[in-house]
Amino acid sequence: MAVAKEPKRQRGIARVARLLDAGASVFAEQGYKAATMTEIAARAGAPIGSLYQFFPNKDVLADALVARYAEHVEAALDRIKAQVVDLDGSQLADRLLDVLIAHAAERSLALSLLDARWEQPGVRPGVLRESLRRRIAEILRLWHGKLLEEEAQAMSVVLFQAMKSLVQLHEEKRYPGKAEAIAHWRGWVRRYLTEI
Repeated sequence: MAVAKEPKRQRGIARVARLLDAGASVFAEQGYKAATMTEIAARAGAPIGSLYQFFPNKDVLADALVARYAEHVEAALDRIKAQVVDLDGSQLADRLLDVLIAHAAERSLALSLLDARWEQPGVRPGVLRESLRRRIAEILRLWHGKLLEEEAQAMSVVLFQAMKSLVQLHEEKRYPGKAEAIAHWRGWVRRYLTEI
């Protein structure tokens, strides 16, 4: 199985970032199946050989984009974890709800890439979900020291679903009561955490 090559120098890191950004744009515009490595290289302003040097095929590039999304969300959750002892229930609710909203475009792309390739060996969409739930459960246990591990795990499922649903509501284009619905949704999650 081919894997992405890690750049070692600053110039290579910058080139890989441009290639990933170009891949994200092309996949978002054309879809996974229609996108070509030639178009991605052209969008990045890079020779096709440079793209293949770091990403031997389209699957490896897609995997790298999903991994980049996971890294961004995990880093955001880690920042919450570092501050969680100073947060009340309402603040924690808002911080958690804002994580996926802040990365909504990346999330949409990652989900579409996983969905387009879910039948391929090695593509396991549930791995990312489980990793994020685990991180949320860790945050909850740090925040409320008396939570049992099983309680924190169950709550992490509820909170992760709430986070995903709020992203979908934010992306709703034609719903006239969207702002009020978002306020109600946030209020419900705040009460959920403050009533523990």
